[in-house]
Amino acid sequence: MAHTADLETAALATARDLMSVAFDDEFSDDDWDHALGGMHALLWDGPNLIAHGAVGQRRLIIDGRPLRAGYVEAMAVHPDHQRKGHGGAIMAALERIVRGGYDLGALSASEEGQGLYEARGWQLWKGPSSVLAPGGVERTEDDDGSIYVLPVAVALDLSGEIVCDWRPGDVW
Repeated sequence: MAHTADLETAALATARDLMSVAFDDEFSDDDWDHALGGMHALLWDGPNLIAHGAVGQRRLIIDGRPLRAGYVEAMAVHPDHQRKGHGGAIMAALERIVRGGYDLGALSASEEGQGLYEARGWQLWKGPSSVLAPGGVERTEDDDGSIYVLPVAVALDLSGEIVCDWRPGDVW
């Protein structure tokens, strides 16, 4: 575990490269930027980075309440090392940070990752999703069905509206 500020440039570049491999080059620079500025969990096999995930703070609005969310980003396991428990190890480290410092955890899951999150107790958000964009609240229908939350300090109605703060690239 290390904060972005404490990671060497080479380690960050290696983690960025892992994202490209794990997501078949569909992981944008904006996606990577979202992973910076918080805590990173890295799993190395000698000189090879085989798994990575990050958690940073975001504001989510649920039932009209702004909540501090530990938002999981850039969670991936190298394809040669998947289904060996490495994703669970990374998530355990990130969940410790979420439980210790946030009202809830949140993430946007790929179809491949949903089983991991569900097995760890993350809950699918069933209500509508939106973003607080520069012009006001805008629906993000394409993200419905991919947002997961980990309740920590607040009870959540998973059928209500969830609103995230604005950012470049994928808002969720």
